[in-house]
Amino acid sequence: MTVEFIDLKAQLRSIRIPINQRIQKVLDHGQFIMGPEVAEMEQRLATFTGAKHCISVASGTEALLIALMALGIGRGDEVITTPFTFVATAEVIVLLGATPVFVDVEPDTCNIDPEKIEAAITSRTKAIMPVSLYGATADMDEINAIGAKHGLPVIEDAAQSFGAEYRSRKSCNVSAIGCTSFFPSKPLGCYGDGGAIFVSDDTLARAMREIRTHGQESRYYHTRIGVGGRMDTLQCAVILAKLETFDWEIAERIRIGRAYRDMVAEIPGVQGPVIRNDRTCVWAQFTIQTDERDAVTASLKEVGVPTAIHYPIPLHKQPAYRSLCRIVGEVDVSNSLSERVLSLPMHPYLDERTMHTVVHALAKAKKSL
Repeated sequence: MTVEFIDLKAQLRSIRIPINQRIQKVLDHGQFIMGPEVAEMEQRLATFTGAKHCISVASGTEALLIALMALGIGRGDEVITTPFTFVATAEVIVLLGATPVFVDVEPDTCNIDPEKIEAAITSRTKAIMPVSLYGATADMDEINAIGAKHGLPVIEDAAQSFGAEYRSRKSCNVSAIGCTSFFPSKPLGCYGDGGAIFVSDDTLARAMREIRTHGQESRYYHTRIGVGGRMDTLQCAVILAKLETFDWEIAERIRIGRAYRDMVAEIPGVQGPVIRNDRTCVWAQFTIQTDERDAVTASLKEVGVPTAIHYPIPLHKQPAYRSLCRIVGEVDVSNSLSERVLSLPMHPYLDERTMHTVVHALAKAKKSL
């Protein structure tokens, strides 16, 4: 049987009619940039999260970049974050001339360790940026308390966790600013690049809206430095169509993730993902930890089970960032995770037969080593 790592085709089969209708409507009115679907999507997503404002942008990376720009972060500043994440988290900090300050993550959740943050704060620190890795948030209340104590805004990099909850609050509305991505493989994805910023501060929201449109306060009147960071109307239309089944997909992700974890727990030498009891996970990735990862990967590939590694090289070891970051304390957990993590097929259309096929292949791979 063919195993899909993320089955967007199965999703399309279930929502083809509303997808086609939404796209056709945009083609008919022809407002491909900042058309009516943009404002409609922003309102729907703000209501979904509980945040006052949603500002759609061109990608998850642009969301982080614009958030930092709205806070005035630039050369000489520092932003505390994790080295165990996708490069965009640090990329936007460096692009603005600031320094990413890395502290280690928790060995079970793979999210930033709140106990490591305060030691990294200096007079140059201007923000804290936890990453909601794999689909579940970090310990946001603890992190927010540290931010409040030192007068630092907390920006949630929620590129992988849109739809998840933390203590009954939605990801993207659990800190001063939340940023997410609508890359096609994300829990809520469009058919290209897209993203959004969520904020309840009116002044920041206005700044973010102006920055995403080249710093325009009004047409051809530029009051701040900006970027071309708009999310196009067609992609917003796709999100609007997908929102019709998103609650069901979240429920399925949670159900499948729970079943997956129970099955994986029976395999010796495999550590399944850990989700704290006060939050949910939308499983952007279902990521296990195992020794002899390369051999396991090869064995799974032989029987047609695709895998991925999120992420094989922590950011402090990346050639472009080694001399541009600051590390506080040991980052042994991040280093170890980069050698042990392995992501298995995961999506809301994953059926029981396929799940058992994947887990059986994993158990057989481990047993043969």
